[in-house]
Amino acid sequence: MVGSGPGGAATASTLASAGKDVTVLEEGPRLELESCSPFTIEEMAQKYRSGGLTMAIGAPKIPFVEGCCVGGGSEINSGLYHRTPPDVLADWRERFRVEHIRDADLLPHFQACEDELSVQLNPGEASSISLKMKLGADRLGWKSLEVPRWFKYDAGPDGRTSGTRQSMTKTMIPRALASNCKLMPGVRAARLTREKGRWLVMAERGGEAVTFDADSVFVCGGAIQSPALLRRSGIVRNIGNSLALHPTVKVTAMFDEEVRGDAPEVAAHQVKEFAPEISMGCSITSLPYLALSMLDHPEAKVDLASQRRRMAIYYAMITGPTAGSIRNVPFSKAPIIRYPLSDGNMRSLAKALRLLCQLVFAAGATAAYPSVRGLGCIRNDDDLSRIPGELPRAHTNLMTIHLFSSCPMGETAQCAVDSFGRVHGHENLFVNDASILCTAPGVNPQGTVMALARRNALHFLKAL
Repeated sequence: MVGSGPGGAATASTLASAGKDVTVLEEGPRLELESCSPFTIEEMAQKYRSGGLTMAIGAPKIPFVEGCCVGGGSEINSGLYHRTPPDVLADWRERFRVEHIRDADLLPHFQACEDELSVQLNPGEASSISLKMKLGADRLGWKSLEVPRWFKYDAGPDGRTSGTRQSMTKTMIPRALASNCKLMPGVRAARLTREKGRWLVMAERGGEAVTFDADSVFVCGGAIQSPALLRRSGIVRNIGNSLALHPTVKVTAMFDEEVRGDAPEVAAHQVKEFAPEISMGCSITSLPYLALSMLDHPEAKVDLASQRRRMAIYYAMITGPTAGSIRNVPFSKAPIIRYPLSDGNMRSLAKALRLLCQLVFAAGATAAYPSVRGLGCIRNDDDLSRIPGELPRAHTNLMTIHLFSSCPMGETAQCAVDSFGRVHGHENLFVNDASILCTAPGVNPQGTVMALARRNALHFLKAL
């Protein structure tokens, strides 16, 4: 197993629990979930690839983050959970001819993952930031929901509820280790090769070369690292040619009253009125993130020290195209990621921004600061006409935290792996992570990734 994020951990725990001899190679370190505070510079240094300084090249460029530690992205995300929307599964069945992927096929896998990760709604009171989003949606008549999380909750002596994120280091990795799975952090898989009917994984550990051999290899490094490894190994058919993501624009909203404390948080409400094209939700709101968001508005001269508790950051994301590419660079361990956006995508982002501003004003905001340099402060619905029909490429600051589809599954000519993750044309070689999602699902992808990984691992066992 190469990689220990949601796909790799779900695969490892399923196979190890069935008695298989499993070794997990993880490039990053093994750290406790509590080794640092979430959403901090310290966490970025400890658990993010390249300290979080990664981006997809395009116009505009799109920064993104990858986890690089045992547990992968589950150690750094906010724990929001969705099942795959039925219309997305239907599209994958029709366009990519993915087999056995109806709602009923995936239901037992979703349920098993949800039970193990304690997926549930917060039993306590929602945050003010979250309630503002719900209020705005209710006033506009838009569909919204509180999103469940993989959290365990406890009531403290003061009656307040606190939760612990059930990341892979809290759940599936301990279960795999209890079934004699071997975990090897600090090992970077450099290349795969086939020799005498077995796979050799050529890797690096502590600056030294090391080789592992196996009957079967599951590549679970995520939507960037999995295709990069395969392409370094000379496996290139439909690999790394169809990266998708959720391009995301943000707004920093100002309210008359305080809506947050000093602790960073990602509130759980989302607006799905315009899904799957556009989804809206709550972003990380802390003083450093507020400072970063206001760099696009130096003219506002907002005193964050005194105003920060009245401010909240919200996002709107679109389902981006499968247009990105991942390519390796000679003498570099970091691949180049390109992700072009069409004029239509920039129009969709403009629409998303207008809807997001409309939402925060309905929630009571007195000002909205979009992540578009030079656009200025939007103060009411009348100002929405200032948002252009197509966002300017040179001045729009986008980001994403969801990447997928670089090794799409299915049985058509454009697919890299079959319906259960086996790389087309290669025996006993599988991809089992976000790479195999056929398109951008329009929701947080970890639920889909874990369910598919469990499904594919059980199919592998059945085929032995």
